[in-house]
Amino acid sequence: MDLVLSDAETRILGTLIEKSVTTPDYYPMTLNALTNGCNQKSNRDPVVDFTEETVVRGLDSLRQKKLISTVSEAGSRVPKYKQGFGGFFHLSDDQVAVMCVLMLRGPQTAGEINGRCGRLHTFGSREQAEETVDSLVERGYPLAVKLPRQAGRKERRYAHLLSGGVAIEESDMEPPLEAATLHVREQDDRQAELAEEVRQLRDELDDLKAQFATFRRQFD
Repeated sequence: MDLVLSDAETRILGTLIEKSVTTPDYYPMTLNALTNGCNQKSNRDPVVDFTEETVVRGLDSLRQKKLISTVSEAGSRVPKYKQGFGGFFHLSDDQVAVMCVLMLRGPQTAGEINGRCGRLHTFGSREQAEETVDSLVERGYPLAVKLPRQAGRKERRYAHLLSGGVAIEESDMEPPLEAATLHVREQDDRQAELAEEVRQLRDELDDLKAQFATFRRQFD
């Protein structure tokens, strides 16, 4: 499947997904409401300032890709828009929620995804959120990727692949270890192995001593 979204298309689609769950009374969305949703300052990274013309162009492209549709409701004087993201990619509700926060807030760790999905889907634990995002990474047509570990961070981040490959800044990657550090760690590992071998030999010697003492007592 050859489908790549622009940053604007990703923001528009993510906003439609989010609002379909969090504000169902105002969904499908008008152009004005959708533009405001794309430009809101909370729960967005980066914050953008789209014009209605930018959103219209994005909607036209998304419609051609069969990811959104236009609806005309009785009594409404303006068209409204709804998304069909989950059905298009055959995703479960928890998978759609994870993709939504990745689309709206950029790369995140499993812990961050778990905390930010609350209004869209409630995971029982961080581990459950990680299982869901891993399912998006491992599917036949991957929708997400696990990024290299950042320097100074324990958890690796995930990013969506709807806009193609993810550019990794060199400064974001964990720096390689120096040769001296690798050598020291190899020595430490070897010393630990030797210490374990010595402990095992001592245990075996103590066991032999005990057996010999038992044997001698038979002749006392």
